[in-house]
This record gives sequence, C-alpha cells and structure tokens, in this order.
Amino acid sequence: GKKMQRAPAAAAAAAAAVHRKARSSPYLGGPERAPLSDAQVPWSTRVPGYRPVRYLAKVVADNPVWADKPEDVHRIAFNQVDGKINRVSFEGEYGFDPKSFMPLNPRGRTGMCERGLLGRYGPNHAADPVVTRWRRDEHGNKVLDKHGRPVVEFIGIKRRDNGQWAIPGGMVDAGENVSVTLKREFAEETMNSLEASEKEKKQIQANVAALFEHGVEIYSGYVDDPRNTDNAWMETVCMHFHDEKGDSVAKFQLKAGDDAGDVAWIAISDDMNLYASHNDFVRKAWDRLQSGEKASPPSKRG
Repeated sequence: GKKMQRAPAAAAAAAAAVHRKARSSPYLGGPERAPLSDAQVPWSTRVPGYRPVRYLAKVVADNPVWADKPEDVHRIAFNQVDGKINRVSFEGEYGFDPKSFMPLNPRGRTGMCERGLLGRYGPNHAADPVVTRWRRDEHGNKVLDKHGRPVVEFIGIKRRDNGQWAIPGGMVDAGENVSVTLKREFAEETMNSLEASEKEKKQIQANVAALFEHGVEIYSGYVDDPRNTDNAWMETVCMHFHDEKGDSVAKFQLKAGDDAGDVAWIAISDDMNLYASHNDFVRKAWDRLQSGEKASPPSKRG
C-alpha cells in the first residue's frame, strides 16, 4: 500500500526537478507559457483544463533546412533513425498526442505546445563538450584552491542571445556523428578558426584532433532547456576532454567565434550559473578529475 501512495509524488518531484528551465516564462522571444504546478508536470497526472500555449517561432516557421515542416508531422518516422535524422530518444520510446500526431515530451508538460524555437518535433540532438585544463602558475605548477585541491578551468562561451556562460556545444546535423559535431563546433565557436589563415587552421585542427582522441562520455539524455515544449525537446551527449599535460588546447589563445560573445578559460566554482544543464556537466567533469579518474579510457590492447 504505502509504496503506491508515494510513487505519484516521487514522479511529480522528479518531473518538476527536470522541468525548471523548461517551464520558464515567458518563452524566449515568445509568449507566456500556461502556468503549471510541480504536480501537474507528469503526463500521468490528469490536468482536465490543460491548455498549452501554441507557439512556433518565425525562424522555424520560415522552413529553414534544419526544421521539420508542420504538414509532415504525420509522415515522420518517430522513435527511429529517419533517413539522416536521428529521432530516437535517450529516454526510450516516447508517445504521441492522438489529435495532432505530435510527439509528447517524455518528462512531462511544459505549458507550451508546437516547437517554439526548436527545429525538430521530438528530440533535438546536441553535443556538448566540457574541455578542461589545470590552472598553472608562471612556472607551470598546478595552482591549488583554499582546500588544497588543484584548480580546474573549462572553456566557456558567453552566449550572445542571453549573456549566460555556456560550454561550446551545438546541434547535431543530420547524419553526422557526435564527435564530428564536437570538433566542428569547437573549431567554429571556440577557436574562430573560420577566420584563421590556412596554416593556423591546420595547426588548430591537429591540436583539437589530438585532444578529442581522449574523450569520456559523462552524460547522454534529456536536457532541461528553456526552449523545450510539450512536443519538442533538447537531448545531448556530453563529452569530457581534459588537457592533462597542458600541451594542446591549454596553450590556445581563446578568441570569440560563431554565435559566441566572449570565450574564456573559467575556473570551476560552486557559484557558477551556466546555461541550461551546463552546471551539472561541468560539475561532473570536475568530480572525475578530483577523484583521479584518468581522462583517457584504458586502451583496448588484447
């Protein structure tokens, strides 16, 4: 008996915890969302008068190449790889709204339907690299914090759209694998390599390639993101790349790039307020380093 009573409350608490940013109102550049209490977030809770606000941003409605067309929603092969577009969710199989054919957010209600700023119905896949180095003094020694732990710095980008610091991620293009996305985003956003000379570009690519051979996946799944709606949501694969010796990216002069304002090495601290779920990702990377886990997985020599 007792377990059954606790379960809905636990489900509501879990959904509410993940839908903080996904319920933020007004929506970015758009209308107010329909208000929801924490208990009303899970689909398992009946909300008889629920009327999500319908919003499709103009940038998506204009049919760019990265967006689904609204009239195609009943033809899309959801829960599978659809041509070159990955429509599989890390959350498992997602359901549908029986009237609109639109997928339903696996983590519950958001107060908004349609896609808002997101291009795809269902999961919108991103890749988020956490790139770290040890802070060193002028003699090359690791700098310690007040608790005697080595200070870890990560590459942060100040987003132009909202001024918040973030890690340099990006959407996964159709048919592209995650590591390619990481490399491309990293080059475009962080190194401003698009405006470098050919010689500089080659050097940048070589250094980045070397670093990206030693990535460790620290998260894959749903992201509590302010762009999420009832029918479209962000998911990501987060990889950690650590420049242990300080001889690859740690040497880089960081310049602003693509859709970024400032780019900087930022010390990981308790009072960081990063974009979307990025605080959690950076914290996971920090925990790995402090627990002494090696940045590169063991080699597969049999």
